[in-house]
Amino acid sequence: MKAAYIKQVGGEIFYGDLPVPKLAPNEVQLKVEACAVNYVDTFVKSGGYQTELTFPFILGRDAVGIVEQVGSNVENFTVGQRVWTNSMGHAGRNGVIAETINVPQNRLFAAPAKVDPIFLAASVHSAATAAIILRQVMKLKPQQTLLVEGAAGHVGSKLVELAATMGARVFTTANPRDFARLKKLGAAACYDYHGDLLQQLPATDFTCDHAIDTSGRVSLQTNLKLLGEKGTVTLITAPPEDRFQFAVRDFYTQSQTIAGFVISQASLTEIQQAGMVLNEQFVAGRLLEEKASVHSFAETSWAYENIGQVTEKIVLVP
Repeated sequence: MKAAYIKQVGGEIFYGDLPVPKLAPNEVQLKVEACAVNYVDTFVKSGGYQTELTFPFILGRDAVGIVEQVGSNVENFTVGQRVWTNSMGHAGRNGVIAETINVPQNRLFAAPAKVDPIFLAASVHSAATAAIILRQVMKLKPQQTLLVEGAAGHVGSKLVELAATMGARVFTTANPRDFARLKKLGAAACYDYHGDLLQQLPATDFTCDHAIDTSGRVSLQTNLKLLGEKGTVTLITAPPEDRFQFAVRDFYTQSQTIAGFVISQASLTEIQQAGMVLNEQFVAGRLLEEKASVHSFAETSWAYENIGQVTEKIVLVP
């Protein structure tokens, strides 16, 4: 089978033939239709994210495919069924940029009917990130206020859309050209991220229950200042080092919290719960990317080199 793989951490990406993996009793074998390329994949490849790897190591974590075989202990999937996964490619599990892959059945989800596999593959990483953050990290409740900074990106837009369906009031920062789309997704108000957010907010005291900066541009102190008592700032990327400092006394006297999240640390239970949420939303036409930059598996090296230069989600196909 053809696959994109590395022979060592930080090494070059090869595209060529590897043996079809042997199917274990609890695994499902897929003919891959589409895979997404994520920033976190580049950290695994470079060694920036330390995890167990077996070489040659196939890259990628998100894939959509058709079931070709099922292991002897598999009960919930059948040959010919379209399925998806979003938690391969780390912690000892090989990746997905290959013509044939084996996925543990507990990391696999049935693909909703009539959802294009390209856009499904493009959506599952950012959508699962949003679902776990809102439900497990923030424990967002109806009527709470959420501030999403850099809201027009892949994760940011999913946070806005899903939080709105959960009954939260969502405020956003973004480029003004994205305001109309964000309001369509459920944002109550949008502010220009080029300006000073504190000056743009209503004259009345603004406080939020939760704040999350998807861009890494906002100082920690700015977000903490916008929080109410017992509010939480969630970090999924780091602000510049000169923006780490914050008023510690104000922070602890208001019982505020700073939480960090990376989906590679999500538990299997969190992944499974998010998968069910995602499928419900996908069926309703929500949380799906509207555009994708589609390339062949043979272009994997190019995809990893250019992920930061392409606005649309990069999707690789056999």
